Amino acid sequence: MSPEPLSQKDVEERLAELPGWSLEGDRITRSFQLGSHFAATAMVVHIAQIQDDIDHHSDLTLGYNTVSLAVHTHSAGGALTTLDFELARRVEGLAALHGAV
Repeated sequence: MSPEPLSQKDVEERLAELPGWSLEGDRITRSFQLGSHFAATAMVVHIAQIQDDIDHHSDLTLGYNTVSLAVHTHSAGGALTTLDFELARRVEGLAALHGAV
């Protein structure tokens, strides 16, 4: 059973709790700057582990010293759900550990 799509009001309230995240079309997005390519790569690996742990995956992009995510729930027709915000919250929790801003 796929999670239920969130209302626009719920999306706005949850986004307000995640500084740096924004709504772009039907996805929530965030980019992080890191000190080096190695640090960015390490963060990508850590995010991939979290995504596997919660069985929810984003579009994850590695740049030279950047990491970007775009998240929505495919199984809910591309809508935003609680899973998207859970992933965002967990990524925020690990960003500081990698020196991301």
